[in-house]
Amino acid sequence: MFGMNFDLPTMLVDIPVFLIALSFHELSHGFIAFIFGDSTAKYDGRLSLNPIRHVDPIGFVFMILFHFGWAKPVMINMRNLKKPKRDMAFIALSGPISNFLLTFICLLIYYPLYYYYRGMIPYIPALFINEFIRINISLAVFNLIPIPPLDGSKVLDAFIPFKYYLRVMQYERYGFIILIVLVFTGVISAILNPVIGGDYGQHGILNGMLFLVDKIYFFLK
Repeated sequence: MFGMNFDLPTMLVDIPVFLIALSFHELSHGFIAFIFGDSTAKYDGRLSLNPIRHVDPIGFVFMILFHFGWAKPVMINMRNLKKPKRDMAFIALSGPISNFLLTFICLLIYYPLYYYYRGMIPYIPALFINEFIRINISLAVFNLIPIPPLDGSKVLDAFIPFKYYLRVMQYERYGFIILIVLVFTGVISAILNPVIGGDYGQHGILNGMLFLVDKIYFFLK
């Protein structure tokens, strides 16, 4: 998932893939926040698929080079939420779920193409599909890690009793440092690669999606 990436064709393909994946991810956060009563993202222009609204230039360059970076955070005013902790958990989950959905849709499109062309898909389209699937599912799973500032930490917060919640919030400032150390020491990849599946193992989320897609087309025959 992570590491230096200086393969030029892959880097060029990754640019539109990351733009699509990040735009849907951040739009989902803003849209679900709007559904729960907070219009901050709407007024900030974040309810848009325009990548310019969501991309942080430095974070995007890091994503292309290292497959680890960041986008502009969607601002949420928790005072506008009826049940802040619960609603924040749903808002946080919406980002990874959007990337899972993009992965699943791509697999649904890829499946008949693969069998129609008997696996002989031209290199660039095949590379785009491979990167689209890999990046979206990696982005989704990575963001579910319960370490600030990732989405998973907001989901975890919903289960922490209020008397401990403020104490936990005091340590959020160290989350990004901890995350960088875990990423560049390879700990995150070692943990997540088997979870993601695909080329990394016989089981995992990606293989589960492939199994489901296979069953869908089996019943459609």
